Amino acid sequence: MLVEETLFGRRDKVQVAIDRLRTFEPTEGYYLAFSGGKDSQAVYHLCREARVKFDAHYSLTIVDPPEVIYFMREHYPDVAVEHPGITMWDLIVKKGMPPTRIVRYCCDVLKERGGQGRFVTTGVRWSESARRKNGWGVLELNSHSNARVKLMNDNDEARRLLESCVMKSMHTLNPIIDWLEEDVWEYLDSRGVPHCCLYDEGYSRIGCIGCPLAGAKQMKREFARYPKYEQAYLRAFDRMLQVRIDNGKPYLKWHCGQDVMDWWLRESGQSVPENQITFEDISAEGVDLS
Repeated sequence: MLVEETLFGRRDKVQVAIDRLRTFEPTEGYYLAFSGGKDSQAVYHLCREARVKFDAHYSLTIVDPPEVIYFMREHYPDVAVEHPGITMWDLIVKKGMPPTRIVRYCCDVLKERGGQGRFVTTGVRWSESARRKNGWGVLELNSHSNARVKLMNDNDEARRLLESCVMKSMHTLNPIIDWLEEDVWEYLDSRGVPHCCLYDEGYSRIGCIGCPLAGAKQMKREFARYPKYEQAYLRAFDRMLQVRIDNGKPYLKWHCGQDVMDWWLRESGQSVPENQITFEDISAEGVDLS
């Protein structure tokens, strides 16, 4: 059952999440950052159960799995699809490097652009950690208290139930932050909520095709499934290198898009062979990381 231990005894996690949504409901309603994945689905249906006002938005990245788009069109036609002002391919050329686990400019530009000036709610959850046991009801209202910059889709134990971003004039509520993965599935299944077919094919997370956060093994699996996307990345890498050459700043160790791809997969697999290009090499060559 979806229950949790608190100072006041056992409470139903679904009711706790509903209470959270009702407690902080803004007059204009929540801006639900919807991804098409199970966690944002749970928050979508919790908002409906809580009968709070909300509007759901999906930030298109151009590298979205087609299955997710088809799934949302069929089951969530009310979700607004927000189109990016720049494609992933042009963004790579502009930044001069592929996105990495450390430099996740794509999330900031393509996924986190919505909700400014709004009260955002997300499906972010803590990862498995001991801190989850003692974290119920923790509020973080002062954004200056955290030196580390976090994006809305970070799922680590440092996330808070309620967060504030001064730069974007945005508050964020993560109502299921303390739910386990099994809690999410139990909730969706108990309501008969359908899910994207990728989960049935062994995907543990649904995100952008080629996302370095998924790791090299998953990236290779995705490129095998979606070869046209891999080719698009390679073309973007070739263009990126040509722009560097045109600007008089060629990379010394990357000579073609395939070199970049090979490095990208090694970097994402946390295994960079000796004498190969490193993240420090990239930073030293004046890459635009802003």
